[in-house]
Amino acid sequence: MASIVECVPNFSEGRRGEVIEAIADGIRGQRGVRLLDIQADASHNRSVLSFVGDLDAVRAAALAATRRAVELIDMNVHKGEHPRMGAVDVIPFVPISGVTMEECVGAARRLGREIWETLRVPVFFYAEAATRPERRRLPDIRKGEYEGLREKLAGLDWMPDVGEPAPHPTAGATVVGARAPLIAYNINLASEDVEVARKIARAVRESSGGLANVQAMGVRSESGRAQVSMNLLDYTRTPIHVAYEQVRLEASRHGVDILESEVVGLVPLDAIAESARFYLRLRGFNREQILEAKLME
Repeated sequence: MASIVECVPNFSEGRRGEVIEAIADGIRGQRGVRLLDIQADASHNRSVLSFVGDLDAVRAAALAATRRAVELIDMNVHKGEHPRMGAVDVIPFVPISGVTMEECVGAARRLGREIWETLRVPVFFYAEAATRPERRRLPDIRKGEYEGLREKLAGLDWMPDVGEPAPHPTAGATVVGARAPLIAYNINLASEDVEVARKIARAVRESSGGLANVQAMGVRSESGRAQVSMNLLDYTRTPIHVAYEQVRLEASRHGVDILESEVVGLVPLDAIAESARFYLRLRGFNREQILEAKLME
């Protein structure tokens, strides 16, 4: 079985197309890697790139893209709706086939050391690569964002896992880790009231007593609409349609309708099939009935 790892780095640039392309070229220039997707959001001022390959090639491509981002992004002038703490905000390794989570953890920690040694950007490890329980969740590491980073790093509780306790002067800090596939899923409301989106986000996210393995925040979308922006960390426990229906229920309590929803980046076929099974009320439907799934066997 071929070794396939997905990497989905998030960069703090969603407006300058030439910068996003330069970062993407860092990935394209690495042999053994295939760039699958680029998505940029001007309101979030953030781009998400997805690429695959074997572990060594993916790690090299991630380092090359990070180098471009550190050269071209100045966090001192960065503004956007999405929380962030660095030019390269997060780099997750995701095992797809022929590779274990433990191997992805090893690659993540090696990349973290390379980022510090070559670019002098301090690094935190998260998710399965976390060095301590309080660093498993990305929002906990990111709390305070770039503006509070210098003070945060100076505290003994938030010393970087790799590097000195001071941010890079323009690139801040980076978080690197290994995790299972997640779905970045946004729901735009038929309203411009961001406070309503924030109330809905508090109701649906796990940390506030909502849905399991769901992170959520209320922000303003690129179109100016209020948006509930979510990460579904385990779509087998909380599928897309469950998150959608819970947001719809909470929105109705505020007299607001859902306008549309969107997936950021790539999504597993099984997740879409599960939502189709739910909404179409398909009896006895299984993955083997999907044409493309059969062709990939």
